[in-house]
Amino acid sequence: LLPGCELTASTKSYTFQVDEEDDSDHILALSVVCLTDGAKDECNVVEVIGRNHENQEIAVPVANLKLSCQPLLSLDNFKLQPPVTFRLAAGSGPVHLAGWHKIMHREDASFEEDDDLSEEDEEELPSIMPAKK
Repeated sequence: LLPGCELTASTKSYTFQVDEEDDSDHILALSVVCLTDGAKDECNVVEVIGRNHENQEIAVPVANLKLSCQPLLSLDNFKLQPPVTFRLAAGSGPVHLAGWHKIMHREDASFEEDDDLSEEDEEELPSIMPAKK
């Protein structure tokens, strides 16, 4: 998503997805949604389309921008899990979306602790003696 994407009357949606074979964890965070040069004084509604915990597609409006009263909205790094689609549900834009994408590589699962240590290899601790009076 960096440096961002722009939704307009001719490009009403943008989908951010990752390769299905990628086993890394991805976080997409939406920081700012704002109207840019050429925007009309009309309501511009931006929706996020994703999947819920039951894997059903849901659309949620995240911004309603109007040039005369709210041309910019800060979403404080609204975190999403790809794939996600941003859609201009109403208005003609242009609406600019900016945020960041973080990739967290999973630890190598093949690493296991060495369980081959026998009890003979363990060091024995000395007994604790009572304090002298």
